[in-house]
Amino acid sequence: MASGAGVMTLVLFILCLITHGSLVTGIKAESSQENDRIINLPGQPSSPPITQFSGYITVNKAHGRALFYWFFEAQSQPSNKPLLLWLNGGPGCSSIGYGAAVELGPLRVSKNGDGLHFNDFAWNKEANLLFVESPVGVGFSYTNTSSDLTKLNDGFVAEDAYNFLVNWLKRFPQYKTHDFFISGESYAGHYVPQLAELVYDRNKDRTKYPLINLKGFIVGNPETNDYYDYKGFLEYAWSHAVISDQLYYKSKQVCDFKVDDWSSECITNMNKVFADYREIDIYNIYAPSCLLNATSSSAELNGNGFRRMRVPGGYDPCFSIYAAEYFNRPDVKLALHAATHTEWEVCK
Repeated sequence: MASGAGVMTLVLFILCLITHGSLVTGIKAESSQENDRIINLPGQPSSPPITQFSGYITVNKAHGRALFYWFFEAQSQPSNKPLLLWLNGGPGCSSIGYGAAVELGPLRVSKNGDGLHFNDFAWNKEANLLFVESPVGVGFSYTNTSSDLTKLNDGFVAEDAYNFLVNWLKRFPQYKTHDFFISGESYAGHYVPQLAELVYDRNKDRTKYPLINLKGFIVGNPETNDYYDYKGFLEYAWSHAVISDQLYYKSKQVCDFKVDDWSSECITNMNKVFADYREIDIYNIYAPSCLLNATSSSAELNGNGFRRMRVPGGYDPCFSIYAAEYFNRPDVKLALHAATHTEWEVCK
C-alpha cells in the first residue's frame, strides 16, 4: 500500500497535468456515471434539489474527439419520464450556453455571471434533459486532431452525435429503454432531423447497432432551407424598416440565394444589411441591445458563407456575456468536470 505522502504526491502530480491539459483526454473522456455527478455548482440555489451530471463522452478514440454534456434528471419520477436531447445551432453555438443556461434548463446564469437561479419553466419538469455541445470545437468539446475542425459538415456532425448517444447510454444504461426525443432550434433544423434519420436507419440493423428508443423529434424556429431562410431574412429587414428600399431592391437584384457561393456583390450588399442591424438586436428588433460589449455583433458574413447567432428574445440582452463570464470561472469548470485550460465561448 502506498504511503500517505506518496498518494498525495501522485494526486498533486495528476492535478498539475490536468491543469495543463496533458491528461484531458485520458481522464475526462474515460469517466463514469458517478464521477460525472455534479455535487454543487458555484452560486447554485440551495433549493429545489437538482440531480445533475456533466462530463465528456468520447466519440472517436483514434482522433481523441470528445463531446461535453450537461444532464439533468427530471424533477420528479425520472425513471418514468422520457429522455430529451437538446441541440443548439449557429452553426457553432453552445447548447449549454443557450438551451441549458438561458432557455429550458433548470439553472439559469444570473446577471453578471455571478451565480445561478432556478428556472420555474424548466423542461425537466416533464423530461430528463440532456444537453451536448456539438459539433466538436464548440464550448468545452474538443479534439486532439486539428484536421477534424475542417470537416464539420452535417454528416460528420450527425455521426459524432450518434456515437455520443451510444456511448452516453452505456454510461447511463438506466435510460436505454426510455422514450427518446431529439430537439433543438436554429441550425439544429439540420442537426435534429439528420440525427433522427441516422438513429432510425441504424435501429433497423440490430446486429451492428444498439437500439435507441427514438419516439420523435422537435425543431423550433429551425433553419431547414437556406434559400427561404436568407430570402426571408432580407424581406423581414425591409418590411420592418431596418433597411432602406434602395438596399433591399439592390440586394434582391444581385443575390441568388439558391446557390451556396454568393457573388462578391451580394456579400457586399448583405454586409450592409447586417451593418444596419448593428445597433439593435437582430432577433428582437424592438428590445434593447446589450451595451456591455459595444463591439459585439449578432451577425456576420465572411468568405466561408453566412453565419448567424440565433438569439431568442424576452430576457436580458446581455445573457451571452453573463454566460461566458460564468462558464470561464475556474471553480465552475472544476465543478462541471470541464477542461480547465479551455476558453469557453457561447459561439465559435
